[in-house]
Amino acid sequence: MAGFHHPEGGYVFIVTYGRSGSTLIQTLLNAIPGFVIRGENNAALAGLFQSWRAVVQSPDIARMQREGVVSQSDHPWFGAEQIDAAAYRAALCTSFAAEILRPGPDARVCGFKEIRTMADPARFAAFLGFLQSGFPKARLVFNTRRAEDVCRSSWWRRHDPQEVREIVATADAVFREHLRAHPESSVLLRYEDYTADHRALEPLFALLGARPPDAALARVMATRLTHAT
Repeated sequence: MAGFHHPEGGYVFIVTYGRSGSTLIQTLLNAIPGFVIRGENNAALAGLFQSWRAVVQSPDIARMQREGVVSQSDHPWFGAEQIDAAAYRAALCTSFAAEILRPGPDARVCGFKEIRTMADPARFAAFLGFLQSGFPKARLVFNTRRAEDVCRSSWWRRHDPQEVREIVATADAVFREHLRAHPESSVLLRYEDYTADHRALEPLFALLGARPPDAALARVMATRLTHAT
């Protein structure tokens, strides 16, 4: 991690659930010169988020810092008043970028897509906030699809349809709430819209301030992906 520098254009994260078209969006963004958007990482960042959240949610640490406690070596929370949660978050995100994303010297923008959502809406919302504040110039791309189509797609067919509908509904609600709070740094896409009319992708390109060449856009959107079929 020594000598690592974040990409000058910041980060883009595609946040969604399985079988929503996220690999298509990933491929499309990678067609933009200077963009390196990695695939899934088995929600590796969620563990780092939970470590940071353990610090910021601790009432003992908060009390010690609020009251200006200077703890001694026999204190059960010795040294906790010195914890810098913001610096810890920045270090975690930098380490993740350097060792997991590995953007490379030519990457102007980096990021990843992940389909593993969190069942608890409050925790999921907090995780999105962690992404937004922990990575420089972070933008979130929420990708959605009709629940009934998700239910019928690939491995979701082996799940209880009602369970799938609940996963989709919960995630979509969290996406919309985050978008309302951060309209300047997030966008919500609908699979049905942009596959029917590529102009539905314009809000995405406006958020990024970049777009793929027209020929690359047409090629990506015309290519049928065959993974998980």
